[in-house]
Amino acid sequence: MQPDYLTLRGGRSTARRLTTVLLGCSALTCAPALALAQDDTSDPVVLQTITVHSGDDSTTFVADETTAGSGLSADILDTAATISVVTAREIQARGAETIEQVVNYTAGVVTDYYGADNRFDYFRIRGFDAYTYRDGLRIGSNFGGVREEPYAFDRVEVVKGGNSTTFGISDPGGAVNFVSKTPKSGRHGETYLSFGSFNKKEAGFDFGDDLNDTGTLAYRLVGVLRDADAEWDHSQDDETYLAASLAWRPSDATQLVFALDHLDRNSVPGGGGHPVDTDFEASRYFGEPDFNYRGVDRTTATLMFDHQFSNGLQLGVSARYSDQKTDFGYIYLDDRRSPGDGATDRFLFANDSAGDDFVVNAHLQYDAMLGAVQSRTLAGVEYSDSSEYSTSWWTTADPITDYDNFTYTGGYSLNGLTPYQNRRTDTTTKSLYLQQELTFSDRLITNLGLRYDKGETTQTNLFNNDVSNGEYSDTTARLGVTYKVTPDLSVYGNYAESVVPAGLTVEPERGRQLEAGVKYRPAGGRALLSAAIYDLTKFNMTVTNPNTLREETIGESRVRGIDLEAKVDLYRNFSIIAGYSHMDSEIRNDGNGGNSGNALQFVPDNVASVWVNYTLPGEGARGDMTFGLGARYTGAMWFDNANTRQGDSFTVVDAAFGYDLAEDTSLQLNVSNLLDEKHVTGGIGANWYSPARTISATLTRRW
Repeated sequence: MQPDYLTLRGGRSTARRLTTVLLGCSALTCAPALALAQDDTSDPVVLQTITVHSGDDSTTFVADETTAGSGLSADILDTAATISVVTAREIQARGAETIEQVVNYTAGVVTDYYGADNRFDYFRIRGFDAYTYRDGLRIGSNFGGVREEPYAFDRVEVVKGGNSTTFGISDPGGAVNFVSKTPKSGRHGETYLSFGSFNKKEAGFDFGDDLNDTGTLAYRLVGVLRDADAEWDHSQDDETYLAASLAWRPSDATQLVFALDHLDRNSVPGGGGHPVDTDFEASRYFGEPDFNYRGVDRTTATLMFDHQFSNGLQLGVSARYSDQKTDFGYIYLDDRRSPGDGATDRFLFANDSAGDDFVVNAHLQYDAMLGAVQSRTLAGVEYSDSSEYSTSWWTTADPITDYDNFTYTGGYSLNGLTPYQNRRTDTTTKSLYLQQELTFSDRLITNLGLRYDKGETTQTNLFNNDVSNGEYSDTTARLGVTYKVTPDLSVYGNYAESVVPAGLTVEPERGRQLEAGVKYRPAGGRALLSAAIYDLTKFNMTVTNPNTLREETIGESRVRGIDLEAKVDLYRNFSIIAGYSHMDSEIRNDGNGGNSGNALQFVPDNVASVWVNYTLPGEGARGDMTFGLGARYTGAMWFDNANTRQGDSFTVVDAAFGYDLAEDTSLQLNVSNLLDEKHVTGGIGANWYSPARTISATLTRRW
């Protein structure tokens, strides 16, 4: 039987198995005994103080270091991959309130292809959906996942190109890694109040301090409370996010961080679409007010440990346990049967799910000088185990016979409705990985990555207790080469492989990419310019048949393109973010589907964006004033792989204004879609409109 705690609307479970994190980590404390051996004649390198990146992401647009390229902390200029880092300062300056808004000024990324629909974080990197990670540990696919809270993160790292050797499961287009806010040294903090469009009322805080005189213990608390509607009638977008973390740093060589966070969302999944070939107000709602919900109840516990020995050896262990329940139900439109005649079919879809997920990663890093060659070796293991109960319902709803005179019928619920799917899924994955980096004369940097993943999945049909089993095993590789032409200029190339286990009935999705690029960092590190060309192919690409709702593969697809990106931060006065991407996509083998030769859905030929920030220093009684203006261009794209319906290109303008009321106190006004641009962003059988103009005023106090 499926447990009765699945449904969020009837109540929320408070049981949390947080001790699983500690048990998983204790099993790995013997890892140093299995460390990589180096010859005694080599000279060990004493590692520097543990750090992920040297810059302060709250004060700059331009990040300098990352671990997202290979798992080894490295200067972005020395990393043989295209990595775009969206810092906390950029998130704040642009007033980004969703992950889509965080990444929508990043080259190679396409967002808003389901418009104002906010069920998930919709974004694609280089033409494909992207897997997401938090502090290097897998979360899952953005499509179908939980919308993350941007205020929880110090930075968001967008890794272009497949990179399964670093994180594991990854699509060939790229991945996104969220870096959580963790305790700093010393007293710090901010709190804010925000009011805006659609009755938004929001408060947030982020503060911390040392807990003892020596500074070896520190804490941090982060929270967001929001009461708001969305832009369509009968909508809701409420959220509570709370996070607490504790850090123990007995020395510069050791760090232990424990974090606990809870996300509670109570919203609606979307407007359900509008009839095709109509032009109603985007706020017009054609679903049913009493059957439109999306609930999320997730608690996460994370443990991160790092220790540097005195002989060039470093141990790192990170683990996370998540307990999650979600529900989702709405009435949506499907106007394919007789578009344009004033009548529209409607359907009910709902899903309840609950589960837990545990993942632990342990690695050893050894740094040494082998003559004139600097060597860095990273070897590790990863284990994950997840269980999920999922029940889905689908049925016809009362059609709209005349959408000009449409009224709600009401009375929809799941009572008495037979689900079409009710199953439990248990998945276990075991992984081994190795990264080897060699630096010759401080100019030539080579990186080789290998990873072996073995996964087992068991699905139980809870209607009849039938059990199906499946497994996969795959080895992925990555080779990257960087050459430092000057200390500020590097060229690079890479070959990368990726793999995604798609399900029991289809083969794993595999990908490979070739990429070459150049990076330039002038202005003493206050700017980063990059350009890259790439050719990537995805095999066994899985899609959901809209008629059968079952997973199928379309064989082989290919995307070739170019990414150009610039981030410039000339101290307080002037900053600019600019990006351009050209993508040429093609379905090369669709089996018997008839789509061979077509372009991939939601992949425009061209995407471009620019954001400019300028600060006018205060004078006399007047405080500093900051002006921000941005524009995002998205070219025409197909809404389906059959290429039956194509949207128009569009440009969206965003703006911001900030004023320092007093020292450490500021008022900021952000406007998304300043010109209230309205266009159809996607949809087969219905129109999905772009997000409407949104205005937000935020008062912030820092200390």
